[in-house]
Amino acid sequence: MKSSLVIVYHRQPYEEVVVDGRTEFRENKSPNGIVPSLKSFFGSVDHGSWVAWKEAEDPDNPDFERRVEISDSHGDYTVSRLGLTKEQVTQFYHVTSKEALWPILHSFPQNFNYDAVDWETFREVNRRFAEAACEEAEDDALIWIHDYNLWLCPAMIREIKPNAKIAFFHHTPFPAADVFNILPWREEIVDSLLACDMVGFHIPRYAQNFVGVARALRQVEIESTVAVEDTLSPVGTALSEPEMAEVIAHDGRRILIDAFPVGTNPDLIDRHLTSPEAAERIAKIRREIGEDQTLILSVGRTDYTKGTAELLDAYDRLLDRRPELRGKVKLMVTSVQANQNMTVYRETQEEIDRMVGSIHGRYATLDWGPIMHFSTPIPFDELVCYFRAADICWTTPLRDGLNLVAKEYIASHKGEGGVLVLSEFTGVAAELQHAVPTNPYVSDSLAESIDAALAMDPAEQRTRMAAMYENVCKYDIGHWAEHIFAQFDRVRPLRHGDAPTPAPATAAE
Repeated sequence: MKSSLVIVYHRQPYEEVVVDGRTEFRENKSPNGIVPSLKSFFGSVDHGSWVAWKEAEDPDNPDFERRVEISDSHGDYTVSRLGLTKEQVTQFYHVTSKEALWPILHSFPQNFNYDAVDWETFREVNRRFAEAACEEAEDDALIWIHDYNLWLCPAMIREIKPNAKIAFFHHTPFPAADVFNILPWREEIVDSLLACDMVGFHIPRYAQNFVGVARALRQVEIESTVAVEDTLSPVGTALSEPEMAEVIAHDGRRILIDAFPVGTNPDLIDRHLTSPEAAERIAKIRREIGEDQTLILSVGRTDYTKGTAELLDAYDRLLDRRPELRGKVKLMVTSVQANQNMTVYRETQEEIDRMVGSIHGRYATLDWGPIMHFSTPIPFDELVCYFRAADICWTTPLRDGLNLVAKEYIASHKGEGGVLVLSEFTGVAAELQHAVPTNPYVSDSLAESIDAALAMDPAEQRTRMAAMYENVCKYDIGHWAEHIFAQFDRVRPLRHGDAPTPAPATAAE
């Protein structure tokens, strides 16, 4: 059965578990996050498909299960799996995506590694994704592609299915032209994205950066613009953007440009936290930490863009310059290493481990440890308990496309206190204007922001958190889905040369 909606994303939409020699497909342990959010779209179509990769020793083996039919809480849908060898995964994902494209997207050109890239393998994997998507799709289906490692898919899909509606969503930042154009494949990438009907981003700044790149490389006209209100891009902040292109035109095509940040699921988090088990776990965490101690939480994975080393340095300086806090505060930091075979991440993890050891060795006493470090994933239902127990969430990436951790922390507190210290260079900072802002590149800024968080009185905490909780609840994952579907509806008249329908209500209004 052909699908009217095909989602193309490198990750499979379930977890594989082997039980008694048989493989079972189970829903993701974390019911929050982008994969469950995307699967929720299948509930609005007659039939949907998901295209992902699956590592296989021999993808041509007839026993390899190419298509899997799934039935879960999100409905019935097909998963088309591309069998990739270990070598293909390494070249496509670990080398080209992570060593060449990732540092450019996050404006770390000094980490760009060209010499190891096998662009032909990257192109071939993208072609296989495109062909698999077209096999699943109706002729005029909506094919929704996710993230930068599938940049080449739109043009390939357009060749095979010229009547398909093609949408692309970036989960990462998108840099300005002077950084993006370091990529030697820049024209091929931009040409592919200009084959889309809609290109989406989390915030207006990233959208404008893309338009700037497109105009630098190709004859692209801006047909219409839209003003961005302070609710999505406050004036005077690091990622401010007062106006963004709404429709651009190139080579007889019109492309809708969208900027709308992904939401979280406050109702789901609330259901977890109101259970007796969660209440008991939160109480136990507070007992173990110590009722008289301030718990500071920093959650992220091992990546030089996440600013964990800078945060640890700031915490070290905090304990050094304010000795009265020793024994009174505790930092819990997570840095989960997802790519252990990659040198850059291994070096980052080693640096984090060294700094954690140094802090503990310098300040720990027999009855107090200054820091807890977790390098393995914490299950979602456990993590939200830590969010609820934490007095401060210290979120300081050097660059981040969005950062759902900040929204999850806010949802966990329900406006009842707590402090969010937030990097100005996270996409979510454009929305959460009542957080304590910080510039993670500047040690004095990190120091001032954590001092402000520690000194904030309960009344101000409640005022700030209540305002942010209202925002997180209003613009939750359901609202994001409604917005995206409304934007999809605007794509068709654009393709027929008509004026776009009025924009739906968004956080930018």
